[in-house]
Amino acid sequence: MKLLFDQHLSHKLIALVADLYPASEHVRNRGLKDADDDEVWALAQREHFFLVTKDEDFHARSVVRGHPPKVLWVRSGNCATELVETLLRKNFDEIEKFAADLDAGFMTLY
Repeated sequence: MKLLFDQHLSHKLIALVADLYPASEHVRNRGLKDADDDEVWALAQREHFFLVTKDEDFHARSVVRGHPPKVLWVRSGNCATELVETLLRKNFDEIEKFAADLDAGFMTLY
């Protein structure tokens, strides 16, 4: 499972979680640092990423459009990168179950 971190999350997360989520990317590394949501969504969909975001708009989009891509919605407000790393690590088993669930389009991480 590979993750695509949106512009509201640190690019440092790629290295921090590489052991669990290899081949993950950040939008800035793909030339989409200032891209609109449609471009980010399209990349995640086309390249089979799970979209990791703090942006409520992606949650709403997943409800309306369905998936792919699946969305991991970080709901911890303005938080440190280390907290996002911790959420991704401690919820790894649940994220794997989410990945296997053909009906689930988004998962909230607190």
